[in-house]
Amino acid sequence: MGKINEFITKHYQKIVLFLLLVLFLNTCGNPTKSVNKRIDVLSEKIDSLEVVTVTKTDLTVEGLKSEKRMIQSTDRKMLDVARQTEIDKEIKTLTK
Repeated sequence: MGKINEFITKHYQKIVLFLLLVLFLNTCGNPTKSVNKRIDVLSEKIDSLEVVTVTKTDLTVEGLKSEKRMIQSTDRKMLDVARQTEIDKEIKTLTK
């Protein structure tokens, strides 16, 4: 056991360098086909997706709808009813 420990301590840097070199060559020279297949499938799915164009009015309408939902989730009633009707009017004008 003493000879092995002495050998390892004496040639520690060479052993680590050799193992790193073997590991590097193994990963570079061995293309992982399963990973490449998954990447190809995912890229085909991405390419087949529809491109959705979002305009500024679409964003405004969605923002108003979320504001209305937020108002409805709170308990205040008097001022919020007026704001909800304003939001409904704005949404109607933007969607026309």
